[in-house]
Amino acid sequence: MTSRRSIAEVLADARARLSRLTPREAYAAQQSGAVLVDIRPQRHREIEGELPGGLAVDRNVLEWRFDPSSDARLGIASYNLQVIVVCNEGYTSSLAAAALHEVGIRRATDIIGGFRAWRSMGLPTVAGDGSISTATAGDGDELRAPAAARGSVPTPGQSAIVAG
Repeated sequence: MTSRRSIAEVLADARARLSRLTPREAYAAQQSGAVLVDIRPQRHREIEGELPGGLAVDRNVLEWRFDPSSDARLGIASYNLQVIVVCNEGYTSSLAAAALHEVGIRRATDIIGGFRAWRSMGLPTVAGDGSISTATAGDGDELRAPAAARGSVPTPGQSAIVAG
């Protein structure tokens, strides 16, 4: 007999297995070598921006791309890789990170509050035009400066999109 669980219960179970990070902790982890994986739909990334150095991976292929035993794996796939999954608000990313645990990526986690929390804390994002944006916490306004003016031009390969 199969028991039914609500999505709230499934989410709580997923999060119980994760060491979730605040946006600032995730940013620091990225600076130390963790991989930020953006699973938001392309349209959301176009409208709201992307994470500098982040790797965009479609949610429907995430496990295949990071499972080191998969024929469809990325070159960086490793059981020891720290993968930080990000979605809009931190719900889908919790489920996705827990799924990575299921295939042996035990250092997978997500960002509390997702991309929107990242942006609201004033952490950098990359707009579609390549400019670096930093949100001002609390007021929602964005200050935009060309990436070259900030001395941090993302190089090709720093941000990448991996589609299904």
